[in-house]
Amino acid sequence: MSPALPHQHLITLAGMPGDAMQSLFNRADRLRTPGRPQVLAGRTVVNLFFEPSTRTRVSFELAAMRLGAQIVPFDVEHSSTQKGETLLDTLRNLEAMGCDQFIVRHRENGTPGFLAEHAAAGVSIINAGDGNHAHPTQGLLDAYTILRHKPDLANCCVAIIGDVLHSRVARSDIHALQALGVGELRIAGPEALLPGRDALPGCVVHHRIDEAVRDADVVIMLRLQKERMQHALIASDADYFHNWGLDDTRLQRAHPEAIVMHPGPINRGVEIADSVADGRQSRILEQVTNGVAIRMAVMATLAGTDC
Repeated sequence: MSPALPHQHLITLAGMPGDAMQSLFNRADRLRTPGRPQVLAGRTVVNLFFEPSTRTRVSFELAAMRLGAQIVPFDVEHSSTQKGETLLDTLRNLEAMGCDQFIVRHRENGTPGFLAEHAAAGVSIINAGDGNHAHPTQGLLDAYTILRHKPDLANCCVAIIGDVLHSRVARSDIHALQALGVGELRIAGPEALLPGRDALPGCVVHHRIDEAVRDADVVIMLRLQKERMQHALIASDADYFHNWGLDDTRLQRAHPEAIVMHPGPINRGVEIADSVADGRQSRILEQVTNGVAIRMAVMATLAGTDC
C-alpha cells in the first residue's frame, strides 16, 4: 500500500501521521483538475449506507465515477438485510460478485472496522461515518479546506463548537488537526453536549461560544444531532441558537479573516445564522467541493494506483 494509507482500509484518522495526510492532500490537488486519469477503471465500488446521507454518499459516488469505477448504490430498504441476512453475509456475497471497495455508513460504532477485519484480501473498507466514532474522510476534507486558506497551521487557532459529544466529525477533525500540528484547538458546547475532558487531550475547552470564537482563525460549527440523543439535552432550538448559534455579532469576535465551516446538513437558525452560512467568510460549499477530491484521493490510494 501507499505510505499515505499503509493499510487496506480507512477506518479512523487516529494514529495517522500528518505527512500521510499531506500526501493524500497532494494527490487530491492532482485529481481535482480536468484530465484526471481513470485509475479505477474496471473496479467496482459499493455504497453500503445504513443511515441517510446526501453529501457523503453523492460525493463518494461522484469520486468513483470520475475515476472510472462502476458504482453499486446499495438499497438497504430493498436488500436481504430486511429478511434477516447478516451484514457479514452481505459483504461476502458482494465480494463474490467481484466488488472491490465498500463505502460503509452505519449507526453503530465499530461496524466498518468489523467489516474490515473480515474483508477478503484485496477488498477495501472505507468508513463513511459510524455512530459517534469517526468520519475520516470528513476529517481529511476539513483539514484540507483549512490548509488551502490557512497554510501556517502551527500559528492557527481552530474552534470546534456545538454538539461535540455525538459528533464523529469532531473526533476526526481533532485527530487530523492535531496530527498536522495545529497551534491551538478549542472545543466548546453546552456541558451536556461535551465528552469528558479525558476524551479531549490537547484541546482547550470553553463553556461559552463568545470565548471560543474570540480571535479564532477557523470556526467549525457542528450539527445538533438529536437523533443520537437518548433524551432531550437542550431546552429548544431557539434557546440553543440564543446561547450557541453563530451569528454576525459573534463572528465579529473572531479574527477578521476567519473562515467558517460546517459539515452539514445545516440547521439554519439553530447552529448558524443564514447571513453567516451564506456570507463572505463561509467555506461550507467549498468543503463539499473538496470532499470529492479527497475521496478520489483516498479511493485511488487504497486501490494502489499511481496518479
